[in-house]
Amino acid sequence: MSSRVYFPQEIIRRKRDGGELGADEIEFMVRGMTNGAVTEGQIAAFAMAIFFRGMSMDERVMLARAMTNSGRVLDWRPLALPGPVLDKHSSGGVGDKVSLMLAPIVAACGGFVPMISGRGLGHTGGTLDKMDSIPGYRTTPDLDQFQQVVRTSGCAIIGQTADLAPADGRLYAIRDVTATVESIPLLTTSILSKKLASGLDGLAMDVKFGSGAFIPPIEGAAELAESMVTVATRAGLATTALLTDMNQVLGTSAGNAIEVREAIAYLKGEARETRLDIVTRALATEMLLLGGLANDSAVARTMVEQALASGSAADCFARMVSALGGPADIAENAERHLSLASAVVAAAPERAGAVTTIDVRKVGLAVMMLGGGRRRADDRIDHSVGLDAIAGLGDHVGPDRPLARIYARSVEDAQDVAAFLRSAFDIGDRAPPQGPVILRRIGGRS
Repeated sequence: MSSRVYFPQEIIRRKRDGGELGADEIEFMVRGMTNGAVTEGQIAAFAMAIFFRGMSMDERVMLARAMTNSGRVLDWRPLALPGPVLDKHSSGGVGDKVSLMLAPIVAACGGFVPMISGRGLGHTGGTLDKMDSIPGYRTTPDLDQFQQVVRTSGCAIIGQTADLAPADGRLYAIRDVTATVESIPLLTTSILSKKLASGLDGLAMDVKFGSGAFIPPIEGAAELAESMVTVATRAGLATTALLTDMNQVLGTSAGNAIEVREAIAYLKGEARETRLDIVTRALATEMLLLGGLANDSAVARTMVEQALASGSAADCFARMVSALGGPADIAENAERHLSLASAVVAAAPERAGAVTTIDVRKVGLAVMMLGGGRRRADDRIDHSVGLDAIAGLGDHVGPDRPLARIYARSVEDAQDVAAFLRSAFDIGDRAPPQGPVILRRIGGRS
């Protein structure tokens, strides 16, 4: 370590003025975030300087590594796993329950998936909130139990613990209240610090664009994907990113328990919405390639199909849920364990016709209005509320086909949300042309 003396305000000033920071300066700031030597005001100023001045790829790699090493880094070697350790991250969207199917699919194909997920904030849902809707399921086991569940079940979906990348935990909390979350360098390093700390062999990224995405413009989503792949690869983690469309809800449901129901139905082969199926299979294919479990895309796709058709993916999901305290019969009795709110109202469109555009962000906000999302990180949510039978682009709606079915605490709540939902859908005389679900693939092997 350098013997040079550093001061937080001088590092902040240099970045504020457009300078490029060195490894020692970045490590000093991260160490101060971890032990409290750097104040909240200084962290906020540091984040704001990065927000406006950006970071070079070298700086991003150094910041990701420093935050990774601020806490425990998982080591899977003592468990002697017979397959690669793989994971996926999504930049967030409405109805995105892909992780719930993806982890057990890859586990059924021979991978091991330690998926450390987040909660929803704002209009985008969180994987952890969905898992919390399963009675008894523990989303915060200690890391030793987490590793054992991954070893025995092939996958585990839990929340971030204080042991992993604690510097990022403090930095993110301050970014969230200082309007610096949307910084591409800070998004990149925040996500990757946790993934690098998970001890992965490969990472597949699902970066979304469109009206329901965290970063709606395609240019911004592409920039994030390029940044993620470049920084992860330079930090030693093989990574692929897919740019996927979020101009309509992914799947047919949005909420928490209701999305877990859809995920289970998908795994059992009872219902698979086309766009959800495309994204899930594509990400599973990428993970199998990254882990060396398949030599090419065709082999990987066949493996995914076999995992679904044989029921082994559904079995992996059930084992994971049981191992983390949930009901052992979750797959057989999903409706009994995942109760939905009792007030059910169909949201009728203003006129009959084809859905031409959807403000997907508003669909996510409708779930929040029901109590199924949070405005602040400490808000409690109602897992039983949500939407299903959500219309997609080109669907013909009218008296016999609503925009969505609403599950609410009361009929009055449902009717208020129905009125709001109508403003999210534009109805025309003919279905619009639709683009591909997956626009581009960045990095990785083919």
